[in-house]
Amino acid sequence: MWLKTSCRLEFSNSAATPFILMLRPQSGAQQWVAKEEYKLFPDVPADEFTDSYGNLCQRLVAPPGLFSIYTEAEIKAADLVDRMPGAGFVEIQNLPDNTLSYLLPSRYCESDCFHDMTSSITEGYPIGYDQVAAIESWLKANIAYQPGNSNQPVSAQEVSSRRFGVCRDLAHLGIAMCRSISIPARMVVGYLYQLQPMDMHAWFEAYIGNRWYTFDATQPLLPNGYIVLGYGKDAADVAVFNQFGLSAQLTYQEVRVELLQNTPP
Repeated sequence: MWLKTSCRLEFSNSAATPFILMLRPQSGAQQWVAKEEYKLFPDVPADEFTDSYGNLCQRLVAPPGLFSIYTEAEIKAADLVDRMPGAGFVEIQNLPDNTLSYLLPSRYCESDCFHDMTSSITEGYPIGYDQVAAIESWLKANIAYQPGNSNQPVSAQEVSSRRFGVCRDLAHLGIAMCRSISIPARMVVGYLYQLQPMDMHAWFEAYIGNRWYTFDATQPLLPNGYIVLGYGKDAADVAVFNQFGLSAQLTYQEVRVELLQNTPP
C-alpha cells in the first residue's frame, strides 16, 4: 500500500534554540521511500547524521521567534504486517551483535524487575514468538490504552502499577517483559495509517526466529500501514524532536497519514 505521511511542528522561541530532530523515514525491508519534502521556516542550516541505532537525525539551531518544520513523504508500506507463530527463540550466543543492547535494562524498561511476572504470563507457551504474543495479549487485557493522557514518558514499572498508559507506555512494558526472558526488544516510533486519534505512534519489535517482528498492544488486531521513523532502547532514544534549554515552546502539531489512490511514478 502507498501512503503519504506528513508532520507539521510549530514553535515559539524566546531565544536561539538547538534542536535534534528525527523526522526522516528510511527505506528498508518493510517500507520504501519514493519521495520526500523537508521544509524549515525560516530556512536555517541543518546537518544530518546517523545515530547509534541507524536513525537519520537532523541538528540545527532555530532562531528566536516563530519557527516551523514540515515534512512529507510518499512511502510504500507492507500490505500486511508479518506474523510468525512458532518462530523460535534465538539463544544468546547466536544473536547478532547489534541486538545485544536490546537485552539490557534501560531508563524506561527495567527488565530486571519483571522476570517472575513474565515467566508466569508466558508459562506453557513455546519459547520465542508465542511468548511475545502472550505478552502482547496480556497487555491488551490488563493495561488500558488511553491516548493523549500523558506528555511525559513513564517507566515500565509505573505502567505495570497504574494499569493504563499511552502507546509508548504499553511499548515500554512489553519491551521490559521480553527482555526479562532474554528476548531482544526495541522501541519503534513512526506513523500508523488510520490511527485514532491521529498522532505519532509507538510500538515494539522483538527479535525471534532470526529477525525482528512487530507487536502492538494498542490495536485490537495488528493493522497494516506502519511507517518507521526510528528505533531505540526506549522513548529516550526515539523522540521526534529534542530541544535544548527552555526557550522553545511547541505551539502546534499536526500529523497526517493518507492512502494514495495513485502510486508515485
